[in-house]
Amino acid sequence: MDETARIVVAGAGSVGCFVGGSLAFAGRDVTLLARLPLVREIAVQGLWITDLEARGRHVGPEAIGLEVEPSAAMRDADVILVTVKSGDTEAMAGLIAAHAPQSAVVVSLQNGVDNVQLLRARLPGRPVLAGMVPFNVVQTATAGAAPRFHRATAGSLTVEAGDAGLVALLSVEGLPVATHPDMAGLAWSKLVLNLNNALNALSGLPLKAQLSRRAWRLLLADQMAEALGVARRAGLALPRIEGVRPALIPHLLRLPDPLFRLVARRMLAIDPQATSSMAEDIARGRTTEVRFLQGAVARLAAGHGLRAPLAEAMVAMVEACEAGRRDWSPRDVAERFARARLEAFAGQRPA
Repeated sequence: MDETARIVVAGAGSVGCFVGGSLAFAGRDVTLLARLPLVREIAVQGLWITDLEARGRHVGPEAIGLEVEPSAAMRDADVILVTVKSGDTEAMAGLIAAHAPQSAVVVSLQNGVDNVQLLRARLPGRPVLAGMVPFNVVQTATAGAAPRFHRATAGSLTVEAGDAGLVALLSVEGLPVATHPDMAGLAWSKLVLNLNNALNALSGLPLKAQLSRRAWRLLLADQMAEALGVARRAGLALPRIEGVRPALIPHLLRLPDPLFRLVARRMLAIDPQATSSMAEDIARGRTTEVRFLQGAVARLAAGHGLRAPLAEAMVAMVEACEAGRRDWSPRDVAERFARARLEAFAGQRPA
């Protein structure tokens, strides 16, 4: 594999357009498989890639391929970067099986812990690698202007170790790439961090503002502590993510605001307007990934004879958000957590 490899970003939304745009700006052969409205915008205006380091790069429409038809996008692909939501993974696997060469390397750049296994099960005999995107990308659009995809937090794209050619292909300016020997464990570490996606959606606040308020951080700390406890009981080892041990994060989150701001500067290195992808999904009326984040914690617990009442409660609250509720306060969430704990305790007591 070399720099001439044909790269397809399958399901190009915010993250996919940032990754694909960064690669195209560096001269890679990239095609975005995306929804028609976005393809039409980029075909006329191109797209902007910006980041926390104040870099702004415009990718002209002539520098990047655009497709809405999977067969046209995938038929000559050497690498397929899967960036669809977890609920669409099975459908995307079917499209890859139908239209992509058997030799195409498939890389999952998705949230959640089940996507790689699902892709491998649906694509037997094909090379399927795990990947992880730790940063948040915000999409903004202005009428008559190129859509903008802004990396609002820090972090390096990480891929499964073992394919040096793939790493060299994907490593370009503004998109550092690392490898990791335990991508399954890293996926769980990221999932623990991603538990905030749902809280951010409920809060209605930008991420930085939400994390700056201890009332919201305490709720996140409780969720993370529950998930870490379930992982320990399940025998999962959660490696460091971006240099931080997941087990330390709940303790940091519980610090008073002034002390938290002092010791967690890196955690607060977020664009002031950024929100979580789950908040964006709710704002746009889309189904969220809560069933693949908090839902995964609840399923892991159930598989080991346990309960994860806070994870279960968060799924229900986000489902209420999907149905139209938007007025959650930290007190509302805390009260729901308290009820969930009591109900779980009552359900586990012997008759």
